[in-house]
Amino acid sequence: MTLTNALRQHVEALTVDIGPRTVFSGDGLDRAARYIRGCLEGAGLEVDEQEYDYRGRRVANLIATTPGAAGASAYYLVGAHYDTVPTTPGADDNASAVAVMLELGRRLTEIPTAAPVVLAAFTLEESPAFHTRHQGSRVFVRERKRAGDRILGAVVLEMVGYTCPRQHYPMVLRWSGYPRQGNFIGVVGDWRSRRFGRTVLKGFKKNGRLPVESLFVPFRGWVLPSTRLSDHASFWDSGFPAIMVTDTAFFRNPNYHLPSDTIDTLDFEFMAQLVESLTLALAELPPLR
Repeated sequence: MTLTNALRQHVEALTVDIGPRTVFSGDGLDRAARYIRGCLEGAGLEVDEQEYDYRGRRVANLIATTPGAAGASAYYLVGAHYDTVPTTPGADDNASAVAVMLELGRRLTEIPTAAPVVLAAFTLEESPAFHTRHQGSRVFVRERKRAGDRILGAVVLEMVGYTCPRQHYPMVLRWSGYPRQGNFIGVVGDWRSRRFGRTVLKGFKKNGRLPVESLFVPFRGWVLPSTRLSDHASFWDSGFPAIMVTDTAFFRNPNYHLPSDTIDTLDFEFMAQLVESLTLALAELPPLR
């Protein structure tokens, strides 16, 4: 199976077979968790569930490790949330990112990295859990920090499958020289994450088939709040370096949080090139010191 077909298969499973993945109705969130766990284990990764209670319902982050990362207390992380708002099948937000993470996980069993890498499928990124203590990534960071883990850098995938002829930007960036066409992947970090982000960018730039643009913001992104709208902010707020990898979400994709966020709107070749870029980026990560 080609990489583009594998990515399409994951998105179809999540958006067509399962549909909305929310804690508020149906069993989509649980079915998605089972699907993700099955794919990760099928690729040869060990998967643990970080369970917790939200309004009387059990929810869980899925944490996968390669054999070389098992038991490590210092590691890099690649993560993506798998829940949606109730109104959408969530193809770009965020089945695209989950699909890319799953295929990257398959590669991690075949291509060794210089340092341990953990994969995390986060639950409850969407409102009303967003930016509360119940957000899946905040639960993860809180518990890992309490355990004394050292997260060397987190790559959070957030909406990575949409391209278009015309790119939009926040007002403060409209005349900053970024491309007019929405065919690039964005890398967003805070100032504390610049060293880690530049290492990731070094790998990304080795893939000439996927243009990449970057933005690093001060004060954990509070000067430009739209840069905080995903799970990477959980790491920023706890002092860990992290970047968001994104197609720029609602600045590009008009289907954001709508029923029209469907599989037929995605660019699977774009997503396949992102898997390639992430593979190159992980190869740039330095070993543990």
